[in-house]
Amino acid sequence: MGTWHDGTALLEIIVPAHNEADRLPAGLHLLCAKLAGLPLRAEIIVVDNASTDGTAGIVRSWGGPVPVRLVHCERRGKGAAVRAGLLETRAPYVGFMDADMATDLAALDEAIALLSEGRPVVVGSRRHRRSVVQGYALPVRRLGAITFNRIVRDLVGGIQDTQCGFKFFDGPLGRAAAGELRTAGFSFDVELLAHCVRRGASVTAIPVVWRDRPGSTFSVTRHSLECMLDLARIRARAGFRVPATPITPVVPVRTMLREPRPVPVALPERAPSAKSG
Repeated sequence: MGTWHDGTALLEIIVPAHNEADRLPAGLHLLCAKLAGLPLRAEIIVVDNASTDGTAGIVRSWGGPVPVRLVHCERRGKGAAVRAGLLETRAPYVGFMDADMATDLAALDEAIALLSEGRPVVVGSRRHRRSVVQGYALPVRRLGAITFNRIVRDLVGGIQDTQCGFKFFDGPLGRAAAGELRTAGFSFDVELLAHCVRRGASVTAIPVVWRDRPGSTFSVTRHSLECMLDLARIRARAGFRVPATPITPVVPVRTMLREPRPVPVALPERAPSAKSG
């Protein structure tokens, strides 16, 4: 099993969690099982985002084949939680995914292979032509997501889906981008990717199998205005920023992986599909 020079993890995955006591155990079981089977050492950081339920206690008592660490973030918002988690990492490769594991973990194989080849940013895209999207509930939410992504495409390297909760980065790049992140709410992905693109990083979108899960904390009626205001602030800040100093990427460690080629996402033969934003 490959490790970094001092024996620490090659990959650290952030799981932001606000009142996720009901969904977190199943998500951690799936993620730990997947990471335990990878040909590299990985660790999980769960960021308790001002939860008022038993989220923190679940993480403290968790046992299993993959280390799971708890980080507290009292500032509310998914962006604030992801920022806090990324700044706690030390691994050469880092990323984050949602507690409900809506994105099928088969996509991790391709993401890790691309990172190990030197791709600086790898994101899951529900609008990739080979993606399978199941149960993306409200038409208004789907239309809103498409419109949202068209508005911000120039900021994020042209990718079509900024909001899929499955993103991975070269470690130094991810930490530098997180250090500049100011958006605490659901639009944070746009700012995070924009900071990476500003440093000259390309963004690689990969296909995913994505299944809508009940219990999402995002609400079209409650959060749409907040998201649009955040986008206006992100654009305003981007317009006055000078280009950032490029981050030297981690030397690819592909030779440390037993599987040298990207593993494509396993797609169900007849799963219902729909394009989503």
